[in-house]
Amino acid sequence: MSKTQVDYAKNGVLTPEMRYIAKTEGLDEQLVVERVANGSLVIMTRKGCPTIAIGKGASTKINVNLGTSSASIDLDSELEKVMVAGKYGADTITDLSMGGDITGIRRMVFENTVLPVTTVPIYQTIVECGMDGASIDDIISYIRKHVEEGVSSILLHCVDRDMLERLKGSGRVMGMVSKGGSFTSTFMLLNNCENPFIEHFEEVVEILRKNDVVLSLGNTMRSGCVHDLQDQAQLMEARRNADLAKRANEMGVQVIINGMGGHIPASSIPASVRFYKEMGDYPLFVAGPLPTDIAVGYDHIAGAVGASLASGAGADYLCYITPAEHLSLPNPEQVREGLIAFRIAAHIGDSMKYGLDDRDLMLARKRADFDWKGQAELALDPDRPEQMCPQEGPCSMCGDYCAIKIMKGYLSGAN
Repeated sequence: MSKTQVDYAKNGVLTPEMRYIAKTEGLDEQLVVERVANGSLVIMTRKGCPTIAIGKGASTKINVNLGTSSASIDLDSELEKVMVAGKYGADTITDLSMGGDITGIRRMVFENTVLPVTTVPIYQTIVECGMDGASIDDIISYIRKHVEEGVSSILLHCVDRDMLERLKGSGRVMGMVSKGGSFTSTFMLLNNCENPFIEHFEEVVEILRKNDVVLSLGNTMRSGCVHDLQDQAQLMEARRNADLAKRANEMGVQVIINGMGGHIPASSIPASVRFYKEMGDYPLFVAGPLPTDIAVGYDHIAGAVGASLASGAGADYLCYITPAEHLSLPNPEQVREGLIAFRIAAHIGDSMKYGLDDRDLMLARKRADFDWKGQAELALDPDRPEQMCPQEGPCSMCGDYCAIKIMKGYLSGAN
């Protein structure tokens, strides 16, 4: 049987991947081994590509969703999104394609990025087998297919019948907003069965073990608006995911838990993060969260506000939101805007978790010296400031009446 990072860590073995993570994240090597063993730190790998760490002690990571839909199939646009994700600092990509040649699109993504790639196999299962034509064997087969093709992580939604009953009578405004969760739930209802991912959990985990693929446990019961407050269905899913994460870790597979994503009042975000972390100290993946519903067209900004709070409170992994959220499939420029907004959020969150970053100090010094090129080089998006700043001297906001320029001589002690 092939060994996974968890297997090695539980036996006290420091792998090359763990050593690399210790160096890049500034962590003690033995601490990395301990955290991979207990599941609080995940190492996401892809053959021939850089390794990234997600979880306790690591910097907050950003995922970019891309992929076709049944209403929009533009391969050139999807390829451009892949390139944008790499250029502007995404840590991972999730391919959610549901239109066109899905396997071919996934191959295109693999060929044009060195980032780890996550998929949601139930998507392709439903597209190619039909909502009422898919079988449990089909579902397992697509998981195996994605793993064999080289994905770094797969996302499964482990909703059960009791959760669906709780949701049915909850009176939520938005009901269920998880696409993968709705597919899984519909399969259960149409076939009058329990969740195949739960009933065949050990088989699924063994498939993942072969390539050391990370299991991402989905957030079917997330809220679709800020007035859909945390309810019993969400609590049940959180407990279920924590239990499955423990089982997967015991079987040698790394796990990420999706939780508290969607729409959450800002005042509830820190407590929600603590709730998930107390349930199980596994890496927490958060979509958003959006702390308001009225930022339509600017949801990347609203999402970045929520993501800053979530990351600062202990969330480990953020799924970006674009300006097109709730409106349309994002174009490449909207992918860029969403990614940069969430990189800002991650940086703010890390400053809350780990303290201020020297990069902020370096940029402030460049700003004090009117070093516009130096500021751009240190910016998260170097291209944008270069389009706005002057070549030299104060900016056009103040011109000759720049406070920094006026007081610089006095404050430096010059005569």
